Amino acid sequence: MILSQPAQNDLGPRGRPLAGRTVVITRARSQADEFVVELEKYGTRVIVCPTIEIAEPETYERLDEAIDHLYGYDWLVFTSVNGVDYFLLRLKARGHDISEIDELRVCAIGDATAERLRAAHIHVDVVPEQFKAEGVFAALEQFVGGGEMLLGLNFLIPRAAVARDYLPKALEGAGARVDVVPVYRTILPDKLDRARLGAMLAGSADCIAFTSPSTVRNLAQLFDTQDLGETLAGVVVACIGDITAQTAAEYGLRVDVQPKQFTIPGLACAIAKHFADK
Repeated sequence: MILSQPAQNDLGPRGRPLAGRTVVITRARSQADEFVVELEKYGTRVIVCPTIEIAEPETYERLDEAIDHLYGYDWLVFTSVNGVDYFLLRLKARGHDISEIDELRVCAIGDATAERLRAAHIHVDVVPEQFKAEGVFAALEQFVGGGEMLLGLNFLIPRAAVARDYLPKALEGAGARVDVVPVYRTILPDKLDRARLGAMLAGSADCIAFTSPSTVRNLAQLFDTQDLGETLAGVVVACIGDITAQTAAEYGLRVDVQPKQFTIPGLACAIAKHFADK
């Protein structure tokens, strides 16, 4: 069910339709604050139970090589805030200056990613309206003046070690050269308490929110199952976007809530709207 984002005042008495509800969020703890604040606006009790942790890549070899040869690229494509943060940390560690990015075109997927780049004084040329890979390719194609103009361009995509291949393959299909380099990994947190999480999901949780495919896959890994349907029986499942929802479906989940706008505020609002309509 895809929900548009209504005004908060339309969501029940004093805009608190989640009063008395408990929402479990699976996002990395270091990135959970914004989501907690957005959900609490609607009166919910939030339990942060991250199923992923952001870690350094197993090796910096490919990233270091790309950073040392930035002059050989035409475009930098950042797919997340994590990608920006880890790339810039490594750029500095290698003794390079941010000004070296000035000669490149920069694409940022999502407003938060674009804001993080601008805060670091890096220009942003393209922010696609659609956050998934298909929309990114269309935006890049439009920016350069057509698919034929991608021929011969060199793209660097610093991103998670595991991610979709659609964008690199689409760019290569148009004749571009693409280097995809891992700048971080998503791993299972060391101290995640499976028994506590299982009891919570079987008891007090009204909703569980997934903000990336990794959060779904890691939850399945935690419970050693390919079918989360029984584990999350009776719990409303909310996903931030199409790709996360698709992954949830692959693990036996019915997605009850998906925002039209694939952002954290959009997801929080869609969850509130779901319960306000009950």
